[in-house]
Amino acid sequence: MTATTPGTAYVAISRRTLDLEDYIDVARRHSAWILGPMFAGIVLSAVWALMIPNTYVSEAVLQITPAQISENIVKTTVNQRLTERISEMQQNILSRTTLSTIIQDPHLDLYKAERAREPIEDVIETMRTRDIRIRVSALPGDDNHGASAFSISFSYPDRVKAHDTVQTLVTKFEDENQNSQRTQQKMVDSFVHDQLSAAKTKLDQTEQELASFRVLNAGKLPEQVNLNMAQLAALQQTSNGINDALNRAAQDRVQLDARLATLESQKQLAESLEKDADASSPVVQQNERLIQLNRQITEGESQLNAMQQVFTANYPDIRDLRNKLASLRTERDALQNQDAAPKPAPPPSKATNFKRAEALNNLDGQINSVKAQLKVLDMEDARRKKDQQTANDQLQTYEGRLAATTGIESRYADLTRESQAAHEKYQLLQAQQGLTEQNGELLSLKAGEQLDVLDPPSLPTAPSKPNRWMYVGGGTAISFILGLALAGIQEAKDTSLKNLKDVRAYTNLPVLCSIPLLENTLVVRKKRRIAYLAWSAAVIVGVVAIIVALYWHKNYAV
Repeated sequence: MTATTPGTAYVAISRRTLDLEDYIDVARRHSAWILGPMFAGIVLSAVWALMIPNTYVSEAVLQITPAQISENIVKTTVNQRLTERISEMQQNILSRTTLSTIIQDPHLDLYKAERAREPIEDVIETMRTRDIRIRVSALPGDDNHGASAFSISFSYPDRVKAHDTVQTLVTKFEDENQNSQRTQQKMVDSFVHDQLSAAKTKLDQTEQELASFRVLNAGKLPEQVNLNMAQLAALQQTSNGINDALNRAAQDRVQLDARLATLESQKQLAESLEKDADASSPVVQQNERLIQLNRQITEGESQLNAMQQVFTANYPDIRDLRNKLASLRTERDALQNQDAAPKPAPPPSKATNFKRAEALNNLDGQINSVKAQLKVLDMEDARRKKDQQTANDQLQTYEGRLAATTGIESRYADLTRESQAAHEKYQLLQAQQGLTEQNGELLSLKAGEQLDVLDPPSLPTAPSKPNRWMYVGGGTAISFILGLALAGIQEAKDTSLKNLKDVRAYTNLPVLCSIPLLENTLVVRKKRRIAYLAWSAAVIVGVVAIIVALYWHKNYAV
């Protein structure tokens, strides 16, 4: 406070420290500043609390249970966690389109007043952010793929509409769960089917390329190397055998040629001894013809026996030789029959030397036999040379195959590896397609993951908010604090001395006695009447306001 003295300047004097009695005096002096705002706060907070509409909360609890068939039997094709699926369903259901449909549903007709004064987008945002609550929580003891529970709650002034809205949201979640599973299953089916078709096309292409390559390089493939080498070794052995047989035949030919030369020299010697014999006699000529036929028959039989040891009975040379022998035997028999017929006695002639003739016949037979053996050797040599040429051609063929195998080995390995990889991928995709078909059957039988309602939507009986006593108490407390502040301001503005403590503290003078301030009785009564009137009016107005608010709350508030 400040004290002034005539003729002197202002002197600033600090206030004394107040005690409890001083605070009580301050409250008594400024009681109107404290009680007035406090009463106004009580009235306003009560009216505000009664004017705020009730808000009812309806709640439902849902649970996603896992498939009834163990994954050890039928593995699932969905790799999405349940919490992620719930979050995805929540985003779809809380989308602008879905909420707009729910709000404008004639059965619900939500936020009618708000829609009249606000755009529909603001109403949807209010419903999404303020009134709808979705809380997800895993059930105790479950892992990521176990059952998950989540609650859906909706706040609205109308308790019946709150219940119906939650029921609509639950239905939306159930439908969205089925649609989500079907969509995911269709996506997996489409993906696996496309992959399987592509794998089948790739498999057919690689198998066709491999088959064409095998046909084009028949006998040259790496897997036929061992067979080619075995055939090559067999052909080499056959060729060596033919060469050995040709060598033996050459040796036999030399021996037969030497024997033939010896027999022909013996025959010439015998014929030189018989050249003086009379060959003009018919009998002699007939005997010589008979001897010649016998010699030809003997040579033919020797040649036939030699050829039958090498060739079959249907060989053309054997058939011709048989026909020739038959004609020779017929002619011989005819000559022998002529010898047996009675003939006139021939003139005396020189006797025939049958022993020499027989020796010549034997020599001719041996010569013919040797010639037949030489002919057989020639035929066998021709056959062996032909076989040798065939074996040499085959040897060149297999050697060419072995040489070509090295050039196609890498390409054949690539084709084989591509074919095997395509076959393995095709088998894997076939197994995956079977798995997707099993999951589709589980989905159709409702044996997969299901959305169950643990607690149906509740029909609230009591509002969840507002807490009107909290509003009234808060308003009273705020107004009381405001009144104390106003009283403190008024006390700070008043610089007069209020009591003896102020006089002693600020004047430092002893006080012998104090005389109370005596005011006019009429003035005091007038002030009291005005105060009573003001308070009575304020109380009446406050009570009326509270009654009106209470009436409106009972009759018009939802």
